[in-house]
Amino acid sequence: MNKTLLGVLALLCSMTFAAQSAFGQTAVDTLARIKTAKAINVAYSPDSIPFSVKTEGEPLGYSIDLCKRVIAQIGRAVGDSNLKVNWIPGSVAERLQMVASRRADLECGNTTVTQSRLGTVDFSNLIFVDSGGFVVKVNGGIGAANDLPGKRIAVLKGTTTESRLNEALRRRAVSATVIPIEEATQGIAMLESGRADAYAGDKIKLVGLMATAKDPSMFRLLGEDLSYEPYALGLPRGDSALRLEVNKALTQVYASPEIETIFARWMGKLGQPNGLLAALYLLNSIPE
Repeated sequence: MNKTLLGVLALLCSMTFAAQSAFGQTAVDTLARIKTAKAINVAYSPDSIPFSVKTEGEPLGYSIDLCKRVIAQIGRAVGDSNLKVNWIPGSVAERLQMVASRRADLECGNTTVTQSRLGTVDFSNLIFVDSGGFVVKVNGGIGAANDLPGKRIAVLKGTTTESRLNEALRRRAVSATVIPIEEATQGIAMLESGRADAYAGDKIKLVGLMATAKDPSMFRLLGEDLSYEPYALGLPRGDSALRLEVNKALTQVYASPEIETIFARWMGKLGQPNGLLAALYLLNSIPE
């Protein structure tokens, strides 16, 4: 074998070893980290009623209830039923960045699964499905989306609703002023004060926010849907073992009457889960 061929083989071997080493360095084992730390870091939305909201104690909400079932399952998987839970509030962009950088092991809120987000984080099976829409003042002169030209529309910064709102306005050649806001409660406050004419967001969340207003009867939802919003729990990318435990927990809830109890606790005013949501629970249950 000549020296040139030996050199090529040596180079190939070194490249293979380097690739294996790089793969080993990027491998994710969140369960092992949780077991060692005896704690789990959970990023959540502090202002997404009824999905998650910050309180003086632990956060509360539909997604938080599901996450607590997930945390219990993770505790069983690592052999520690008393895991310390570090709840970390943040915006959607902050939460996903925490998961992507491994500062958080799990993300709970009303986070929409998108192809671009799947480039940096993974997601659990779906936990809810909603649509984007608009809340307006009853006497504000806006009866439908066709009345939005020339109006001021508040929207939570960094959300899928913001990008889809801008896209919809461009596609329909609608001239309206989009006002990005930092906190969800700002939108209702801007409507109350007249600084905005409409507030765009996920409809269930808008219903929750309207309920917290000084006078909820001042507001109403427009009938049109702005977007389709499938929600899931954010997870570190490439950790199939963690994802399995998360989906096990969700399946246990979906396959029992417990999901009806959780839904009723946070969304009982909306009635029973509709056909689409009932199908979501069924289709996102993983059989043994």
